[in-house]
Amino acid sequence: MQAQRQDFESYLRLWSLAPDGDVIVTHTSRLLPVRRDGVPLMLKLSHASEERYGGQLMLWWDGEGAVRILEHDDDALLMERATGPRSVSDMARSGEDDAASLIICEVARRLHAPRPGSAPAATSLDLWFRDLFPAADRHGGVLVAAAETARALLGDPRDIRVLHGDLHHGNVLDGGARGFLAIDPKRLLGERSFDFANLFCNPDAAVATRPGRLTRQAGIVAEAAGLDRERLMRWILAYAGLSAAWHLDDGTDPALALAVAGIAKRDIEGG
Repeated sequence: MQAQRQDFESYLRLWSLAPDGDVIVTHTSRLLPVRRDGVPLMLKLSHASEERYGGQLMLWWDGEGAVRILEHDDDALLMERATGPRSVSDMARSGEDDAASLIICEVARRLHAPRPGSAPAATSLDLWFRDLFPAADRHGGVLVAAAETARALLGDPRDIRVLHGDLHHGNVLDGGARGFLAIDPKRLLGERSFDFANLFCNPDAAVATRPGRLTRQAGIVAEAAGLDRERLMRWILAYAGLSAAWHLDDGTDPALALAVAGIAKRDIEGG
């Protein structure tokens, strides 16, 4: 742990920070809770291009709906630390699924709102979905329906926005007086409805595949976010298929994504 913390030393000096916890390691980043003048912050180091890409979007958001970036360079971000006690994941697991979905919808509203200045360049949804189509050819099943649906949606885009791209329960944190705030965006460009699709694969398999859950939450989200419910359901099918394709390519378990894709497909077909 001490060796891991040494990687942060230059930034601790540069930005006058004091460590405030253990290093957190993810597949793309290392994070260290810190304080500056007593204020809790998070220092994030990453050499992954997707993290730098997302960091530029967070700078553009400037704290509106997302944690605020206080300092940055090519490899590091110093961010506001969301320390509020509430968890939308826990809410969804403990009988407050509707309220959790509404919170995520409100965060999305703030992220999607018009703001001054030019938006940063972003990855198109056409490119983001590139792995789904060969996976559907290789594996068949519900991925075929997901790929066909994705092609139709991508060919007829509506309400284009800069998107978070990975908006779900684990990426929406309690910012206390500032409300719930998003972290870890992917920085995509495409139809606004897409940004809600991952919500339905979360927070875990037990919740996501609960009988009637997807159908109910699709209605709640569509109403709260001003979306067409049928089109939202098609994006859920397309996204769940893409998620399954990524799992299959990585050799990880696609069961949850395939299950959600199947539920969405049956809803669309009226079953």
